Amino acid sequence: MVRQGIRDRVAIIGAGYTKFGELYNKGVEDLLVESVGDALKDAGIQKTDIQAGWVGIQYWFNGLSGGTLADAIKLYGIPMTHVENYCASGMDAFRNACYSVAAGVNEIALACGVEKLTDQGSRGLPGFTELGHPVLPLPSAPAMFSMAATRCFHEYGWTKEDLARVAVKNHANGAAHPKAHFRKAVTLDEVMRAPMISDPLGRYDCCAMSDGSAALIITTPELAPSYVKNGNFVVVKANAVATYTNTPWYTPSFPYTNFWSTTKAAELAYKEAGVKDPRKEISLAEVHDCFTITELVNCEDLGFCDRGKAPEELKKGTFNWDGAIPVNASGGLKCFGHPIGATGCRMLVELTKQLQGKADGKQVKDPKLGLAHNLGGAFTVAAITILGKPK
Repeated sequence: MVRQGIRDRVAIIGAGYTKFGELYNKGVEDLLVESVGDALKDAGIQKTDIQAGWVGIQYWFNGLSGGTLADAIKLYGIPMTHVENYCASGMDAFRNACYSVAAGVNEIALACGVEKLTDQGSRGLPGFTELGHPVLPLPSAPAMFSMAATRCFHEYGWTKEDLARVAVKNHANGAAHPKAHFRKAVTLDEVMRAPMISDPLGRYDCCAMSDGSAALIITTPELAPSYVKNGNFVVVKANAVATYTNTPWYTPSFPYTNFWSTTKAAELAYKEAGVKDPRKEISLAEVHDCFTITELVNCEDLGFCDRGKAPEELKKGTFNWDGAIPVNASGGLKCFGHPIGATGCRMLVELTKQLQGKADGKQVKDPKLGLAHNLGGAFTVAAITILGKPK
């Protein structure tokens, strides 16, 4: 039996998202109504045209079951599914919607994600005292990624200044994006002087708590031209998810200089998309930068540069929005924050708009292939989607 993927079998015809930030005056339903409404308008369809929906939500206090989506947009009587897969929840919702269209089960499907975190009033991500193993301790998110930073410092000689340049780059990009949570450039000195969170990660090395939602309408490439009159739609080239353990620090062989789930997901995605040399073939990437160290390690895991060389490439401008391979031209999680269920879909909205030549922030010149990447949990699950233009 020949395994058939979803390459060129799914098209995005509508994309929408809210502004991300401290949205105290809006609830989960408000955010879903806004993002889905924008995606429907972009696609030129009515909500009753949707045949199935998937919504990515990480936290129980934001909603359980597909009923959260159905109640928000007041669309009942069709399949609605809640997807939770750590920080990959939104992109996994998109993956499930893609499979339904590629399989011929649905002609038009909705994939979206939402999260409201700022109302919780806690420091960092909620749930670290309620979730996890009953005996084996669970470190905070900054503590998890600080282990990767210190190991890379030891193995490669990286420095805190190398991390700081990620924040400087992404904040410069986010300053130009009207939907970003933070729209202010920062200097290298400001990042270096910021209060310490988990050594060596300071305040500007960590993405923020945030609220937001994003949504995409998908169909088949054959039907897409009937909705997008100018043919300016986007097709899915690959979608891959790879999973590793919840507790890598109890695995003696875990390297911390790379994330196995990302490496494997990249291998699967590149094979499906037919990408041989990602550095040359990927036009731009939205890479999971929950912490500055994460972006650097992920750039290596994704094959954008050699092992141990990400800081050098960053310093010479390779990952700038107008560089050889722009990484987080939107400003990334550093500037949007990370409402977990929404982030993956937000990245896909950004890539869609970039490929259509109508980015809300800095527009990358003539992109052909875009890659979105999420890394969730304790480096546990990685999701990668590659989008491109139709043939």
